[in-house]
Amino acid sequence: MAGQKDGFSGEKAYVLPPACIADMERDPAGSLLHFTDIGYYPAAHNHYRKRVEPIGQWVLIYCRAGKGWYRVGGQQYEVTPNSYFVLPAGMPHEYGADSSDPWTIYWVHYRGSMAEVMMPPTHGPVAVRPGESSRIADRLNLFEEIMATLECGYSHDSLIFACATLSYFLSTLRHIDSYRAARMSQYTENEMDNAGITDAVIRYMSENLERNLRLADLAEYVGVTPTYLSHLFTLRTGNSPMTHLRQLRMSHACHLLDFSTLHINQICHKVGISDPYYFSRVFTATMGVSPSEYRRQPKG
Repeated sequence: MAGQKDGFSGEKAYVLPPACIADMERDPAGSLLHFTDIGYYPAAHNHYRKRVEPIGQWVLIYCRAGKGWYRVGGQQYEVTPNSYFVLPAGMPHEYGADSSDPWTIYWVHYRGSMAEVMMPPTHGPVAVRPGESSRIADRLNLFEEIMATLECGYSHDSLIFACATLSYFLSTLRHIDSYRAARMSQYTENEMDNAGITDAVIRYMSENLERNLRLADLAEYVGVTPTYLSHLFTLRTGNSPMTHLRQLRMSHACHLLDFSTLHINQICHKVGISDPYYFSRVFTATMGVSPSEYRRQPKG
């Protein structure tokens, strides 16, 4: 099968030099768990990798949107949004994006004496279902923080901090119930009682900004009809569900323009829009200025 290893529009990828990897391996904390390659591929059309000769790192792929597949141990698995899988070190494998709905993925190669402990209990994909306490956005912010740290350079302190953040990220998956319970314990019983359909939909929107959500998807998530959801949502918020979703997307785009170095063709994928030109039109219509003009404006 022919395919593409990298070079996707809006991608971010870091392949660490051998000297940096050796630096982490010499550190007591880094030797427990460290990464060699890490990145983010949005809508990775034609993405495909096959490793007949096994590598010495574990490979984690977290599918944020779209679909894909992988094969390991003689068995093939299908991958859907909000799921992840880990390919063990030393095992031949291959994986790729779905041809009609290519995945958006966060990926990392890691190793160390604690790497095997972080393995999920199965070779199959593990679902991370959106919900009231799923903390999907919190978890992916940790991954973004690793990459933001690397953008600042490969100093020893930055590398070890990134290793510690990776360990926390992997722990949120390996010990997912405890990670979710920590957030739930912050809510009072009254707040939980008042969390209704509208609140659930808004949380779902916030945790799925990268997906091409439709009104039918939102209605299906909370188990009501699209018509009923539109009525209830508009009654409680003053906006339709799709208007609110667009506002959330543009608000997140503003945040990324203000506080990240991502290019516009990267930011659009972060807010569920694959076409950067269409993203610019929506942003301009919402904010009154283009994304590039907004970024140039003085803040504060």
